Parts: sequence; C-alpha cells; structure tokens
Amino acid sequence: MKRPFKILGVQQVAIGGVDKNQLKKLWVDMLGFSVKGNFISEKENVNEDICSIGIGANEVEFDLMEPIDINRKPAVHLTPLNHIGLWVDDLPKAYEWLCSQGVRFAPGGIRNGAGGHDIAFLHPKASDEFPIAGEGVLVELVQAPPSIIKALS
Repeated sequence: MKRPFKILGVQQVAIGGVDKNQLKKLWVDMLGFSVKGNFISEKENVNEDICSIGIGANEVEFDLMEPIDINRKPAVHLTPLNHIGLWVDDLPKAYEWLCSQGVRFAPGGIRNGAGGHDIAFLHPKASDEFPIAGEGVLVELVQAPPSIIKALS
C-alpha cells in the first residue's frame, strides 16, 4: 500500500494538568525546557504555555496545558498526555488518504492550529464507520513548513 504522504517526525507533545505551574516546575525549572509563548482559547477551554527543547528541525514543542474552567469540556487535563503532534509533509493528501482507509478524524477537519500551522486530529476512539483510531491517544497531524520538510526528508 503506497502512502501519498510521509510522517517526518514528532512536532509536539501536549501535557495537561489542573495547574500548568506544577507542570512547569518539572519541564521548565528541572528539565530546562524554554517557554516560547502562551496560547489561551475559551472555545478550546485551554490556557497553555508553549515550551520547547532542541533547535531547528530537531525542536520539539511541549504544550503545558490547564483548563480555563475545570468543569467544562474539552477537559485538557484528562488524560494527562493530551496529544502527540506529528509533522507531515502533505496534510491534505494525508487527510484524504487516511479517511479513505477508515481512519477516524475528530470533528473540525483541517484547520489552522495554535502554532500557525494547518492541523487535523485523529480521533482517539474508533467507530463503526471509521474502525481505525488512536486507541485512546489523540494524534495531531501538523503540516510541516518547507524548511522542516527539507531538513527531515
């Protein structure tokens, strides 16, 4: 089976907790990750610090997330490993091909993500119509920019 796209590497790991400052104590203070920015979205019920380690094509983003309202959905702190993001060289082709193979995507399709790249999420749970999913893990496909495609291809 020939795939019309290539997964290039890990783009991000998103970790949720009830208090992102507790997460920062480990990831920033103890392990030395750098804080690059902050993203807040009422719609997505998230207040996240965008951290990273590595440089260039080897940089991996770690999003440390807390819910704005702990009683609302989505509950970004449940489960603590919220999602894994993967660089992909051609997101539209990947999306179309994976759907045709029975992979379930989360609602919303391809859209612009917090980091400015186009994204699409593979659903963590399969359905009758789409029998392939993340088996409990939310997976984000992230359109790699040309510099990342060149460096990781």
